[in-house]
Amino acid sequence: MRRPVGWWRRKSTPAKVETYTRWSFHFFAVAELMSAGLPFVGVLWTGFGLWLPAMMLGHSALCAVTASRALDWTRGRRAQPVGLLWSLSAATALVAVVALLTAVRGTRHEGVPEAAATVFGIALVFGAGVTALGVRQRQWAFAVVSGYSLGAGAVALPIVQNGFASLVAMSVVLIGGAFLAFTAVFSVWLLNSVYELDEARETRTRLAVAEERLRFGRDLHDVMGRNLAVIALKSELAVQLARRGLPNAVQQMIEVQRIARESQREVRAVVRGYREADLGVELSGAQGVLTAAGITCEVSGEVDGLPAEVQSALGWVVRESTTNVLRHGDAGRCSVSLGRTDGHVVLTVENDGAGAGAAAGGGGSGLAGLRERLRGVDGRLEAGFVGAGVFRVVAEVPLTGKIAVREVTS
Repeated sequence: MRRPVGWWRRKSTPAKVETYTRWSFHFFAVAELMSAGLPFVGVLWTGFGLWLPAMMLGHSALCAVTASRALDWTRGRRAQPVGLLWSLSAATALVAVVALLTAVRGTRHEGVPEAAATVFGIALVFGAGVTALGVRQRQWAFAVVSGYSLGAGAVALPIVQNGFASLVAMSVVLIGGAFLAFTAVFSVWLLNSVYELDEARETRTRLAVAEERLRFGRDLHDVMGRNLAVIALKSELAVQLARRGLPNAVQQMIEVQRIARESQREVRAVVRGYREADLGVELSGAQGVLTAAGITCEVSGEVDGLPAEVQSALGWVVRESTTNVLRHGDAGRCSVSLGRTDGHVVLTVENDGAGAGAAAGGGGSGLAGLRERLRGVDGRLEAGFVGAGVFRVVAEVPLTGKIAVREVTS
């Protein structure tokens, strides 16, 4: 039982929706076969009671294959199944004509005419609904359903020779085919929307990373641009003074040295600010991002009173864990708790959507980098599965020892 559940949990949300949609279309074929087969239960041992349902079995299988290929086409994975669409249309016409001839001019065995008439309508309705999957625009889908409806009337009128019965057949095919076509087209639209939303979320993540890189680049430019320009000017001035043998060249080079050292300090400050993470900001940001992604996020604990180094290290744990939840899993719930016990501060991040990607992320460079950061504050990190699909990250940092010494000396 664990394997099917694990297979389902490892799928992303779009993949789950696609699997559901695909099997819904396959169920159309099962529903068609059952609807056409049930009327023949009482006449299974007659000739028509055997081979007419057999024709419907082949028609249902063709509908299932066509629906699957059409779904792949809408996702851009294969060419439009034009041949299958024409084959399905031809098979539908054949089954409809044979079923109608059986109902009107075939055996008078009890129940066979009614069952054959049912097959006539069901074949056309399901044929129209599945064929509509293979066209791109709604106008073409409506044209397909209308064509099947007109075809039903064109076949029924010369065989039945009853205008009212032909009109009824057309109406049944039009209404039933339109309902199935609308269901199929709407399902495909919903699937495409889910994929687009997932791509938009990935794009938003990449844009956030790009924006942070641009911010860092602007900060470096602001810090270094002016200082480098001053260094270049003063160096050029020192060269000119040295060529003239003036003692002021030494003073200019001393000034260049001072500006260079000041630039080094400013660059270190920029990098330090980039690498440090504010725990309170990260907790608030994680809750906002996860909630926007449709994941219920609960945050508990107080940040006040924690040393700056501890907040920075734990802030990176929150940031990396949130990224893993968004990119590697399919969580519906995530909890972040911060607590203190026995001179330690403990941060726990737990989510219920861990799959194969999350497990890979757990052993990758992200958590390895977090362990390296936590070692700088005498902390440790544990990450792994604690249940079926539940992944937990626990970071523990002592509030004594080196941290206390650093706080006192600072």
